[in-house]
Amino acid sequence: MAVNQIKAEARAVIGKQVKALRRAGLVPAVIYGAGLQPIAIELKSREAERALARATGATLFDLELGGETHKVLVREVQRHSIRRDLRHVDFLKVAMDKLIRAVVPIELSGEAPAVKTLGGVLVSGVQSIEVEALPADLPDRVTISIDVLAKIDDKVTVADLALGKGVRVLTSADDVVARVIYQAIEVIEEPVKEAVAVAAEPEVIVRKKEEEEEDEEAK
Repeated sequence: MAVNQIKAEARAVIGKQVKALRRAGLVPAVIYGAGLQPIAIELKSREAERALARATGATLFDLELGGETHKVLVREVQRHSIRRDLRHVDFLKVAMDKLIRAVVPIELSGEAPAVKTLGGVLVSGVQSIEVEALPADLPDRVTISIDVLAKIDDKVTVADLALGKGVRVLTSADDVVARVIYQAIEVIEEPVKEAVAVAAEPEVIVRKKEEEEEDEEAK
């Protein structure tokens, strides 16, 4: 796999004082890991943004610091909640001869014929997998074509993903990555009209009138 480059300098500014560091166009970071005590470092914001734009948790970097090169993975990236600019980065130094676990994102490519010609709907499943490999063998992402989804109910599973030699997948092979299903038909139900209670007409009492008529006849 390709190895990305990133440069760093040792950082003396810590705590709340890092605000001034950011205003100066620098990003606070830290490196820790194999045989290394945590070291506070700083990165140039623009260079870090470019380097980390497409990085994942499985992207291997050569981090240059004080004349030494450390093999590292990005373990955490903190960004501003609104501006989305870098706020802090954690780098994990790895031993190249030891297996490591990482989460690798899955990217879909192409177009499913069952969607284009049959009117199906593409449903995404798992969007990343956990793998174990030597750092040099880690794929930073896995791309799979959905051109094979020719019929409704066709699917791509984790077992269909093509990974390099020496990469062991820890995620279940049966997990669905993408699937085409029938498009749901929206059924509009007629609203049920509420029954309106009709008050019974009042009973007309005519007894008095009938008695009066009988009295008249008797006269």
